[in-house]
This record gives sequence, C-alpha cells and structure tokens, in this order.
Amino acid sequence: MKKILFASTALIASAGVAAAELTIGGSARLGLAYDESQTDNETRVEQRMRVNITGIAETDAGVKLEVRFRLEANEDSHANDISGRGPGAAGFAASFGGLRVDVGNVSNVLDSGDQVDYFGYGVGFTAFLEHNNAFNGPATGFGAGDADATTIKARYTVGDFSASLSYKETRAQAAVVTTDSNGDTTTTTAAVAADDEMQLGLGYTFGSGMSVGAVYSDTDSSGDYWVINLAGSAGAFGYSVIVGDGDNQTDTSIGASLNYEVSSATSIRAVVSDGGNNADTSYGLGFRHGLGGGVTLAGGVGSLNDVTKADLGVTFSF
Repeated sequence: MKKILFASTALIASAGVAAAELTIGGSARLGLAYDESQTDNETRVEQRMRVNITGIAETDAGVKLEVRFRLEANEDSHANDISGRGPGAAGFAASFGGLRVDVGNVSNVLDSGDQVDYFGYGVGFTAFLEHNNAFNGPATGFGAGDADATTIKARYTVGDFSASLSYKETRAQAAVVTTDSNGDTTTTTAAVAADDEMQLGLGYTFGSGMSVGAVYSDTDSSGDYWVINLAGSAGAFGYSVIVGDGDNQTDTSIGASLNYEVSSATSIRAVVSDGGNNADTSYGLGFRHGLGGGVTLAGGVGSLNDVTKADLGVTFSF
C-alpha cells in the first residue's frame, strides 16, 4: 500500500492534530472463469480492479480518525461488457484503546469478520465458492457504490474477548394523499421506516490461536438469524466451520473450509456447504501459489447447487 503524506499550514496549525496522512491501496485480478449455467457465455474473461482511498488523522490524545471510499472496475459475469463505478459512499471510523466505532458505508457485524469468519477459505482466484454458500445471513459491507442506509457499528476488545453491535435503518418513500376542506387531494411523498436491522456478535480467541464466535441478527424483513463459528490452525492446516439458521431458511446451514500449506508459497483449499434453502450440497477444491511481489496464481473447480464452476487467474495487491 502506497502512502501519500499531506501537510499544509492549516493542518499544522490545527490544535490537537498529531498526524495526518492519505493512503491509496487496492487489489486486482485477471483470468478466466467458467460457469456451466450460462448458455451462451460459459467461459469469460474475469477482471476486476479495486482502489481504496483512506484519510487518517490522530489527535494528541491518541484518538484515531479514518474515512475511506472505493473506486472499482469489473466485468459483468453474464455478458462481455465491462464498467467502472465509484467513488462510492464514504465510511468513517474512530478508535481509541479497545473501542472502535464505524459509521456510514461500513460493514455490519456479520460481514465485518469481527466475531465470525463468515467467508472462510474461498475456492478459486475469484473465491466463487465459500463455505457460506448455503447460508442466507444478512451480511452487508463496504463497497464502491451507494449505500441504502447509514450503518453504525461499535466493537470493543479487552484481552482475548470482543463484542460488536451494529444497527441500520433502511428508509423508503411512500405516497401520502391528503384532502383539504374543499375536497381537493394532494399527493406527496414521505419517508417511512422500511427495515430495521440489529446485529450482536461475541467472540473469544484461545491461546492456541483457535477462536470461537457467534452473531445474532434481527431484521424486520427477514426475522431472526444466528451464526456460530469455530476457526483456527494446527500446523500446516487452517480450518473454519460455521453453522447457522434463521426465519428466512428452510433448514440449518453448515459449512466448512480447509487450507493446507504445502509449502511457504503453495496451498490447497477445500470447501463444502450444505443445508439452508439449497437442495444440493456445494463443494469445491482449489489452489493458491505465490509468485512473489504480492502476485498470486490461483484457481479451482466446484459444484454450486449442482452447477459446475471453475476459474484460473492471478491476483495482486498494490
């Protein structure tokens, strides 16, 4: 990640500002992807570039303030067109000691990875298969586009224990018809509460590197939802197992992903996901090989709800 430092007379003269900087960094990927379900475009060129621009400042008292937005360019997986978007809505954060508060275009508890590893070890250079494939949890996060609502998330960490809480209220416009004393009607629009989402997460990390966590979510639109996760490593093996269920699923979901370090540069990944609203078990196998300089060659093949998918390509960060 490149760092660009800016200083000005106004910044230097501002009381309480100890440091300020602007960081620019991101990632890109390029390769081929195969999707059996596409009748006229089964194999496509997969391409994506993401750039995160983050402003950071810290007061003399040690309060760290951050703000960031994202630029992105990618292809349409169901066509050959390519497009770009952004800058997206901004996300803000303030942290001091073990407390961090995020506001704006930010991840909720389930998506953030604060307490549970919801995505695990993805298969392929696009991570087209993750162990949450059969899950229907409301995981929303930071992106390059507009956000449908402001998300507020707080996380507090003390020792090996952490707790997180997030809240988001999505509002919609509804027609309001009023009639005056003469019988004339007027139609206007007014904001109405469309959906409230609250998520609570708890997590604990053991001395062996193993962690356990849980997230509970309550939304007006999809009801209650919960996920528990066990993740860690043992020698060359890394593992993550999740179980979840909720009002928006017909069955309990279970997923597991495994990463085996063949060498310092090469690893093999395996993923399985079952239950939820899916009739078929999803599974896949992939590999990753570091080429140096932040460049990784990766690929995989798998079955998602009885549809064969595969990819092969490179990813790199900058």
